[in-house]
Amino acid sequence: MIVDENSNDVSIPPKNLRWQAERTARENMDHPRENLETMLPEEIGQIFHELRVHQIELEMQNEELRQTQIELDAQRERYFDLYDLAPVGYCTLSEEGFILEANLTAAILLGITQSKLVGRLMSGFVHKEDQNNYYLYRKNFFRSDEKSSFELRLLRENNPPFWAHIMTTAAKNSDNISIVRLVMSDITEKKIYENELNRITQYDALTNLPNRVLLSDRLSQGMAQSQRHGLPLAVVYLDLDGFKEINDTHSHEVGDHVLITLSDQMKQTLREGDTLARIGGDEFVIILLDLKTIEDAIPMIIHLLDATSTPINVDHLLLQITASLGVTFYPQAQNIDTDLLLRQADQAMYQAKLAGRNRYHVFDTQQDTILRERYEFIETIRKAMQSSEFLLYYQPKVNMRTGAIIGVEALIRWQHPENGLLQPAMFLPMIEDHPLSIELGEWVINTALTQMELWQNQGLDIHVSVNVSARQLQENNFVNRLQEILAIHPKINPAHLDLEVLETSKLEDMNRTAQIIQSCREFNVLFSLDDFGTGYSSLTYLQRLPIATIKIDQSFIRDMFNNTNDIAILSGIISLATAFHLNIIAEGVETIEHGELLLKMGCEYAQGYAIARPMPASELPHWSATWHSHSEWINQLVFE
Repeated sequence: MIVDENSNDVSIPPKNLRWQAERTARENMDHPRENLETMLPEEIGQIFHELRVHQIELEMQNEELRQTQIELDAQRERYFDLYDLAPVGYCTLSEEGFILEANLTAAILLGITQSKLVGRLMSGFVHKEDQNNYYLYRKNFFRSDEKSSFELRLLRENNPPFWAHIMTTAAKNSDNISIVRLVMSDITEKKIYENELNRITQYDALTNLPNRVLLSDRLSQGMAQSQRHGLPLAVVYLDLDGFKEINDTHSHEVGDHVLITLSDQMKQTLREGDTLARIGGDEFVIILLDLKTIEDAIPMIIHLLDATSTPINVDHLLLQITASLGVTFYPQAQNIDTDLLLRQADQAMYQAKLAGRNRYHVFDTQQDTILRERYEFIETIRKAMQSSEFLLYYQPKVNMRTGAIIGVEALIRWQHPENGLLQPAMFLPMIEDHPLSIELGEWVINTALTQMELWQNQGLDIHVSVNVSARQLQENNFVNRLQEILAIHPKINPAHLDLEVLETSKLEDMNRTAQIIQSCREFNVLFSLDDFGTGYSSLTYLQRLPIATIKIDQSFIRDMFNNTNDIAILSGIISLATAFHLNIIAEGVETIEHGELLLKMGCEYAQGYAIARPMPASELPHWSATWHSHSEWINQLVFE
């Protein structure tokens, strides 16, 4: 383009104008005019023209700057609009977890203004049940430059919690201080959808019970829990008897109503943590967890049978069906998986159907026989209690040297209608770990106290000792129940009641047992340790249990003349009793010679056939009136 330097055309490109102005300025600097009056008009016009061009250039530069500033301001506004009004929440956190910066969306999500949000701990907005997870996530924020993501529940002020998906990126601020950029979005609807999808895929549509998919997962978890806790579980396969006939005779709608009702009735029989699942048309599987013994499953199985046989009203129809149940247990001697467990229970269920329906069958035939026999025996004992077939015999305890009667031990007997008088060894072991043992133990205490009242009325005031099982002693309400029974017999001095605990008892919590015994001592009921020396914790029991008396087991007395080791053990036990300031009683003193040797060793108290056999309560008054110690025992010297 050719430019006329004298032209006034302002359409000349600014770049060329700047170039002309700079050239003119250089020329003017090279050829200064000393006097404007000496210039020719053309020269003056040229100067004014150049000045105008320069002015135009400056104005154009200012316009460029103004447009640039407008554009920058617009971009800044767009940035803040994008940041503040973004569809996700943005937060910047310090290394300590404080919110340094947050956009408007984050504030809206958390239900708080931006100004109040800044400076708050992010953990303050995390649901209490997710605090541990958030703590673990936050520990990893600065360990890697890689982005991380997780889901947790956040709190929104004055509104229910919501599920949030959170992404984090570690960064540095302008001061080179570690921060974390956090992006959050509300995924509550997604979670609701996921939960509904899980419900559809894991629960039966008709009964809302777990289906086969969820059952498999629950069973796997239950087997792992059984291994950790050392407690067995039972798998029960239940099939309704004759359910097809209900569908065929009435309708599928009636059948569905029956299934829903039976499901509710069966759930009522189960404990929290057990699982009832529907895996087919009329087939159900039950998982019974944390059984103390496999026998504990039997009452629950019988309750399930009762629940399924309860009549159901449907549209004025009274319908009743039964069920066949197959049972198997875990763990087993061999490794086994969930599928095999279910197959075992299924096979046992078919055996129950073959045996006549409306019953259960245990997969292991031998085990099934044992369980049935024990359960039937327990039920026989329960009926015997209701029929008052149990009674107490009493065996005296005396001071052999003086002949004084120091008390009697109450010993339970079963007057069986067919088998005659049964010793406790023939029935107590069968109910040792069963709740019935507690009921029977309380009966013994109450019966003994009642007998003490009768003896008092006859002028016989005597101490009575009663055996207490480990299970009964360790019950949470043992002390309260003992006080309640004593309150029924206000004439009896609690100090006249002595409770005996076997040294071989399974006292699982020694500290708690000691507290129970001490609580009983506070209202004057004392404890003895029976069969001392036969267990492996003799010294531990002496050290930790606040007992008053130890009873030497009769096994050390019976052969004391033939076994020098028994003499040494007896001597040691007597020394221990003396060291711990305890009374000592020898059991099983069957001959005068036994008593003589025990007296020489320093043991004066005894019970056994050489003194008296256990006797009915009615015989004790006569025996006590005629009893006197053997002459060989009176004034017997003690070995030095």
